[in-house]
Amino acid sequence: MKHIILGSLLALSITQMSAAQTIQLPQQYNLDLKTAELLAQHAEQACQNQFHKHLAVAVLDGAGLPLIVKRHESVGPHNATAAQKKAFTALSTKTATTIFSQNARQSVDSQNLTTVPELLLLGGGFPIQYQDEIVGAIGVAGSGGSKNDDWCAEQAIKMTFK
Repeated sequence: MKHIILGSLLALSITQMSAAQTIQLPQQYNLDLKTAELLAQHAEQACQNQFHKHLAVAVLDGAGLPLIVKRHESVGPHNATAAQKKAFTALSTKTATTIFSQNARQSVDSQNLTTVPELLLLGGGFPIQYQDEIVGAIGVAGSGGSKNDDWCAEQAIKMTFK
């Protein structure tokens, strides 16, 4: 009887151990530095071609950490921070900042979001999607207004992920 109970316990513990070893983590895509640099380059190129303006651009990875932050020397230094905050807002909310800003203004409950220091509710930030997964975000500032910033950021994504 002892042998049967010990054998059963041993079989049960082996079954539990093998179940723990078969865990599979989901596949996730990561935005890399090479792609971030290409996004920044495309944002600069689109903005120069369309508006003849320089800009500041930030590209964040899926965790919200900067992969690249660039600012043309003729663009005010605050724009580098603004670009990064726009990208963070887009990533955090999974929404383009122009749309998020409009929605926040229309909702009494959301109006307090303007007091969250990490968020910037101005156009120019877009989440970056790849294979239906948000892998990062881009933020543009200093190109002559949030409509221009928005256009340049959106064009950068289109040009990079043709």
